[in-house]
Amino acid sequence: MAQIGFYHDMTRCTGCKACQMACKDKNDLDIGNIFRHAESFEVGTFPNVQTYCYSFTCNHCESPACMAACSQGAIYKTDDDGSVIIDQDLCIGCQSCLKACPYGVPQYNEATQKTGKCDACYWLRKNGEDVACASTCPARALFFGEMDALQQKHGNGKQLVNEFPALGLASMTLPSVLVNLKACAQEEGFAPSLF
Repeated sequence: MAQIGFYHDMTRCTGCKACQMACKDKNDLDIGNIFRHAESFEVGTFPNVQTYCYSFTCNHCESPACMAACSQGAIYKTDDDGSVIIDQDLCIGCQSCLKACPYGVPQYNEATQKTGKCDACYWLRKNGEDVACASTCPARALFFGEMDALQQKHGNGKQLVNEFPALGLASMTLPSVLVNLKACAQEEGFAPSLF
């Protein structure tokens, strides 16, 4: 089975949030619910402060903590490409997946009283369409595809990683994400940026 995932190039990302808005629009999310987050972080102290932007969503992990925590079997990995999906008919809104996900990805929807998250536009892709977030990125900093193909296309001697201080340890869930880091993103002591 191939495993899908995302490639994010921090050296190109401007933090414009186009990916976040495309995801919000595609999923018709209410105020307060976001499946893709475009965040800015800063490291260092004045006058030596550096910033970086990171766009993150469900990592479609090889070993999803959310799936393991779901008592209803509502979260599953697809056999064809490893997408991690929440079956809304089975979800009871217990929020166990929220507590289990080390990345803070699942979102509880007060209106539906169920949990949702990125499904990598699974149903759009089945109809031949593109992933909303990656196809919208004006800086060409975000790409979606099979992990092996992403590594081959974007690796080219770059050190692509799937863990860094703002993301957390990859060993917990084996996230399906490849990131071309800005050097400052390797520093501990990061904080959300105010810009």
